[in-house]
Amino acid sequence: MIPEPMSGTGFGRKFMFRLCIVLCLATVHAHGQEKKVMVMDMKTEIDSRTTRYVDLALEHAADTKADIIIIEMDTYGGVLTDAKDIVDKLMAVKVPVWVFINSDAASAGALISIACDSIYMVPGASIGAATVVDGNGDQAPDKYQSYMRSIMRSTAEVNGRNPVIAEGMVDEEVVLDSVKKVGQVITFSTAEAIRYGYCEGQVKSISEILQKNQIGASTIDHFQLSRTDRIVAFFLNPLISGILILIVLAGIYFEMQAPGLGFAGLAALVALILYLVPYYLNGLAANWEIIAFFAGLALIAFEVFVLPGIGIAGIAGLIVTVGSLVLIMVNNDSFDFEFVRMNDILRAFIAAAGGTLGGAILFFIGGSQLPNTRFYKRIALTDTQESKAGYTSNFNKQSMKGKFGTAFTVLRPSGKVMIDDQLYDAFTRGEYVVAGQQVEVIDQSGSSLQVRPIQDTIAQ
Repeated sequence: MIPEPMSGTGFGRKFMFRLCIVLCLATVHAHGQEKKVMVMDMKTEIDSRTTRYVDLALEHAADTKADIIIIEMDTYGGVLTDAKDIVDKLMAVKVPVWVFINSDAASAGALISIACDSIYMVPGASIGAATVVDGNGDQAPDKYQSYMRSIMRSTAEVNGRNPVIAEGMVDEEVVLDSVKKVGQVITFSTAEAIRYGYCEGQVKSISEILQKNQIGASTIDHFQLSRTDRIVAFFLNPLISGILILIVLAGIYFEMQAPGLGFAGLAALVALILYLVPYYLNGLAANWEIIAFFAGLALIAFEVFVLPGIGIAGIAGLIVTVGSLVLIMVNNDSFDFEFVRMNDILRAFIAAAGGTLGGAILFFIGGSQLPNTRFYKRIALTDTQESKAGYTSNFNKQSMKGKFGTAFTVLRPSGKVMIDDQLYDAFTRGEYVVAGQQVEVIDQSGSSLQVRPIQDTIAQ
């Protein structure tokens, strides 16, 4: 038999609280005061984005002094940790929180529904099936099932509902006469939920919920994300993330090629902000993941500027950078991927690797074409001051073409060379030249010399 509600602590407390709320609302209605009702949607997978949405909605409810909060729900569940965070937030709310199950409240959705003061369901709706699954959809180890059983039971108990039924929504081994057998988890229809105390009534709309609670004059405020928050949600798309990664890498590259240009560096900075901030605000980007990203960039810079060539620092930096970009996009808990779906990891990896590969292709193919584009000519000075127009910039009294010397500094592609015991500004055709390598002057322009490296000759 189904156990009778316990008296005393915990189990009946919230039930009496709900009864008092209904009586108070009825009293207020009798005095003709208008009630403020805020409605929030929960119709997607429960994840970090839902948690942020709930935070913003509850802040809005507090700011507008809402008298009642109604959650319109239709979800098959989601991430357990986010569901628990949402439950804690809802349980701390001082005004009544009701849930309107407009189809399904499965898994994490069932847990959130049980945390509400009252549950209402449309005909044909369902609630239950809260077994915890891992990222591949398989049943998670028992330690997670035990945790879910515990919070389902305690949440139901606080709200005056039968805790054994809540536990039976998770555990196949729980036996309840006339309710479930071994090997099944509980999923209630609307009628069954009403029968066993997991639904206050069958309704077809939010207005019908208000009528059932004798609330006449009321204003309904349907919470919507602000334009800023919608923009933040837009940049959480993996495709957009991949494009932003490409812009970051390309911007850094072109800024290094043309120091002082400014635009490429600014584009990289803006793209980096647009990439990191949305994931940080939604609780996906942890501080250590962001630090790892910058550490990866530092290793790459160390390889380029301090120890040129393809070495350990460069490879390690590339791995750390791409790895951190992937971790930022998935809801892992310090490398715990138990509840992260494989599809999410794959999408994050494709976005990060695709952006990095696209940046590399842009470096090698698009770099040489950049100066010829209209866009580049708009932001960079490309006019030439020819000698026939009266300009002169040759500060060398004799021709330097054909002379040999050594690279005094690294040329990447510009730097300084030593010729006949004198230093000259020099640049290559794009080649990388290490300090001490022999070079030949192939052209001169003003005070700068264009040189080419003489292979396999390094000054000792």
